[in-house]
Amino acid sequence: MAGVYISYPFCAQKCTYCNFASGVFPRDLEARYTAALQQELERHPWSWVPETLYLGGGTPSSMEPAALEFILSRVPGRPWLEATLECAPGTITADRARSWAAAGLNRVSLGVQSFVSAELSRTGRRHSAEEVAREVELLRGLGIGNFNVDLIAGLAGQTAASWQASLDWVERLDAPHVSVYMLEIDEDSRLGREILAAGSRFGASDVPSEELTADLYEMAVERLAGIGVHRYEISNFARPGFESRHNLKYWRLEPYIGFGADAHSFDGGMRWQNVESPAEYVERAASPRGEMLPAADEEERFFVSLRLSEGVRVSDSERLQVETNVRHFVEGGLLEWSGDRLRLTSRGVLLSNEVFQEFLHI
Repeated sequence: MAGVYISYPFCAQKCTYCNFASGVFPRDLEARYTAALQQELERHPWSWVPETLYLGGGTPSSMEPAALEFILSRVPGRPWLEATLECAPGTITADRARSWAAAGLNRVSLGVQSFVSAELSRTGRRHSAEEVAREVELLRGLGIGNFNVDLIAGLAGQTAASWQASLDWVERLDAPHVSVYMLEIDEDSRLGREILAAGSRFGASDVPSEELTADLYEMAVERLAGIGVHRYEISNFARPGFESRHNLKYWRLEPYIGFGADAHSFDGGMRWQNVESPAEYVERAASPRGEMLPAADEEERFFVSLRLSEGVRVSDSERLQVETNVRHFVEGGLLEWSGDRLRLTSRGVLLSNEVFQEFLHI
């Protein structure tokens, strides 16, 4: 069954590393955006019942409980098999958490990024490790024991020792799901622009080298596996049964539909994206959909599925051509065959962008 993604791009502050279409916007825009989002959901012709729901952003956990309940009431299928809310640590209260559980949310994704105060202060995050621990216990006490912890390898000032300290906290919290991202350096974040300009703001001059960042990632792979949290996608690790059902839809090219600014959709044939700017989304509330894009092709199927540890299944009819196209990656130790599946090796995961960029037409 298909999934639903709802975008809420509003944040209390813009983190230095963030390259998403989210940020701090005028308060009146937030109210108008919520109204436009409600309208988009009400207009949608629900010809199917979604099994998963994901509220991302931004910080959708900052939404007033009444507004959140109203929005969720417009999505059929409650209680959903999995319903995730992205949340900024340090902002969870008992009343809010109770309202989330009552609204049908059964999974929370915590944007922790680091448990080390010196690293957090340079990102714009305001929580502490102790606050995260208290909030996890609060969620568990209200029946939301399925939670994810986001970590970023490559933050300013990060060392092998500080990274191990963050992993210590993950183990202490007994997190069933962990996402580990290597810092992205591009023009879409303040930190990225500063690094590219060889500046020093936001700790840009103290960002670890690419080699150390890769080492930190591999440390996480080994450490998490040691506590039963195994990698199932390049950036995602889980105990058995706690994999993100919703995100697996993206990597397996299953249908999903997005609501809100910059939300993407895929119906199994065509794909489309809503306008990116929250202000433009409100202005175009009657028709926020942007350009329609062509259906996924075989090249995209390989590209997306290779992100998964299980790899991509190759049919007998595809095998000969695929082997020819990827031979140099197999010989170079970046890809490997496992029966009828092609998958990235451990080294290939670290060089996945190289594989994806050069992946020729299959």
